[in-house]
Amino acid sequence: MSTTSATPSTEEPVRTRPRVEGEREREILEATLEALVEHGYDKLSFDAVATAAKASKATLYRRWPAKVDLVLDAMQLMLGVEADRHPDTGSLRGDLIAQACAKGGLSDDRPIKVFGSLMNSMQRDPELHDAIVTRLIAPKMAAAVRPFRAAQQRGEIGDDADLDTLARLLPAISIHEAMLTGSHPSQDRLVLLVDSVVLPACAATLHRA
Repeated sequence: MSTTSATPSTEEPVRTRPRVEGEREREILEATLEALVEHGYDKLSFDAVATAAKASKATLYRRWPAKVDLVLDAMQLMLGVEADRHPDTGSLRGDLIAQACAKGGLSDDRPIKVFGSLMNSMQRDPELHDAIVTRLIAPKMAAAVRPFRAAQQRGEIGDDADLDTLARLLPAISIHEAMLTGSHPSQDRLVLLVDSVVLPACAATLHRA
C-alpha cells in the first residue's frame, strides 16, 4: 500500500489589513486637514500627510486607497461639532448667533480654510464634488435648517417660506466674504449679518399675501 506524503503549502500567509483607529486615526486625519489647508487638494500628497503624522505611507494607502477617501474621512471631523447642534435658545436670532459662534461654526477659522482649499478642485473633480456634497455639506445644511424650522413653528417665519434658502444666507455670505478677504468673519460681523440680512429675510415671509 502506497502512502502519500503531505506537500508543504506554498500559499503565502494571509496578511491582515493594518488597523488605524482611535486616537492614532484622529492624529492622521488632523494632519490631513492641516496639509490640505497648506497645500490645497490638488497638491496634497500622501507623503506630506505621512511626514506630518509620523506615519507609514504604506499604512495610509492600505487604510485610505485614494486621496479623496483620506480627505473625506478627515472632513468628517468637522461634523457633529458644537455648531451642528440646535442650541434652542427660544429665538431664531439667539439660535443663529449661538450656532455661528460655536466651535466649528462660521467664526471658526478652520472650516473656512478647509472649504477654501477645496473650492477650485470641487469644480474640476466631479467625484470630489459629489462626495463632499453628500457626506459633508448635506449634513451641515440639515443642521442649519433646524433652527429655522423651530422658528417657523414659533411663528417667526411664514408657513410657506423656503427654509433651505433662508438657511443658506448666512453661510453663503460669510464664506464669500472669507474668500475675498482671506480671513473668517468676526463674531460682531456675524451678528450684524444675522440682524441686517437673515432676520429681515425671515420677517418678509410673514407679510406675503
